[in-house]
Amino acid sequence: METAVTVAVIIFVIIAGMFLIHRLNAQHDERIGAFRYSDALPEIGRQPRKSPRATASKGPPADAARREHREGSR
Repeated sequence: METAVTVAVIIFVIIAGMFLIHRLNAQHDERIGAFRYSDALPEIGRQPRKSPRATASKGPPADAARREHREGSR
């Protein structure tokens, strides 16, 4: 009888530990999944990003006009 109770307690502790580990892994996966850097291979399956030069206007950069204004006021 004592052996059966001991075996049952050991099995229960093992099942409880498996459930706890499963819950902690699920919580960890949710936390990691919330961040963009967690993508395993971010470039696969996505549209390639355009470079900043491709989206920039053909005119002078906006900083150049500000720089000229600052330098001209001295």
